[in-house]
Amino acid sequence: MTRFMHIVRRDLYLALRQGMDSAMVVMFFVLAVVLFPFGVGPEANILARIASGVIWVAALLASMLSLERLFQTDFEDGSLELLSLAPMTLEVIVLAKVTTHWLTTGLPLIAAAPLLAVLMNMNIDGFGTLILALAIGTPTLSLLGSVGAALILGSRRGGVLLSLLILPLYIPLLIFGVSAVDSAISGFAVRPQLMIMGGFLVATLPLCPWAASAALRQALE
Repeated sequence: MTRFMHIVRRDLYLALRQGMDSAMVVMFFVLAVVLFPFGVGPEANILARIASGVIWVAALLASMLSLERLFQTDFEDGSLELLSLAPMTLEVIVLAKVTTHWLTTGLPLIAAAPLLAVLMNMNIDGFGTLILALAIGTPTLSLLGSVGAALILGSRRGGVLLSLLILPLYIPLLIFGVSAVDSAISGFAVRPQLMIMGGFLVATLPLCPWAASAALRQALE
């Protein structure tokens, strides 16, 4: 756990020194949502109906912006190889980097979501469910993204390849995340959707670090 925290602190420090990366993720999230009222019109009913879907799609795309650099920088400067020689497993290293990615990407997206929900005229009954669904879903996005980020190490045009690999895996989270918010607004139970999303998180928590570490071993060889 001590080594895990050391990696998290190190990556957080590097992220703070390059603060524009996290700021660009939030700016993209905000701009992507803000553009929709210009495209579909200012009608309140239309915006309210598509609000949850727009916010979730923008969150998915925003979370992918920094995934390509999750391991790439350390791979290029040799830090990843040194970390792999440390007395800890690659799975712990992957989990630490995923934690940092969520703290610098997922958490700001959750914080910005309520303001964008107001902009999109979302019913106030869906606010709590939106935040809760994003709190469950964004760690899963980071975990799934770590597998794609590890697979594209050393490849050309990795960003395009990463999108092709990861976006299909994001679709179930999108479906259940939007369904949970819509159910809350309509007065239906949201527990089934949230429990399914929680199941995704529980499943990806052990599987994704294992798969990503296997890809990293292949890249380091």
